[in-house]
Amino acid sequence: MEERTVLDLLQRWEHTDHPLRRRDLADDPLEQFLRWYQEAQGSGLRYPNAMAVATATADGRPSVRMVLLRGVDERGFVFYTNLESRKGRELAENPRAALLFYWEPLERQVRIEGRVELVTSAEADAYFATRPKGSQISAWASRQSEPIDSREALERRHAEFAERFGSGPVPRPAYWGGYRVVPDAYEFWQGRPDRLHDRFRYERSADGIWVITRLQP
Repeated sequence: MEERTVLDLLQRWEHTDHPLRRRDLADDPLEQFLRWYQEAQGSGLRYPNAMAVATATADGRPSVRMVLLRGVDERGFVFYTNLESRKGRELAENPRAALLFYWEPLERQVRIEGRVELVTSAEADAYFATRPKGSQISAWASRQSEPIDSREALERRHAEFAERFGSGPVPRPAYWGGYRVVPDAYEFWQGRPDRLHDRFRYERSADGIWVITRLQP
């Protein structure tokens, strides 16, 4: 049998021609993001709010993972997690992050960069209260990013906390909370044929105005 390389197995396709023009962009990048996000919601994606979050240690060692966007407004982009996880530890020593949304049916991606701050306890409590009870108990059972002997050990911890809380409310663990990424730059990418993609970057100037620049693909 003829050997096949990894490259032979990769799907190859050409992007469709849906131009992104400067005149079509909103002056405010949050408005532009919300326009695209609404279109992503209507595209059939199961998780249009899925985003990659990149963090780094103080000495610049990076890591990245997928999380779900849980809030966005003029203050920034919010996600929730265990504050003692790897990303939590990295954000404690280097409070900056980069986000990436990729919406394949629309051949679009959005990159966001900025400083990171903790959401308030009230915000975290309010969001935690909306989570399914099983997920609330998992926040207690899982010491995120820490080693564990087996799946069975994790499930035992979950069962123990489920018994502990019984039919009553589950309080938010002190080590569980939310982060808000406060953007200082956005980039909007639209796939185009022949890899001549459209890219526009928004950066905030010293006087607070968003400056839009077309980038080469």
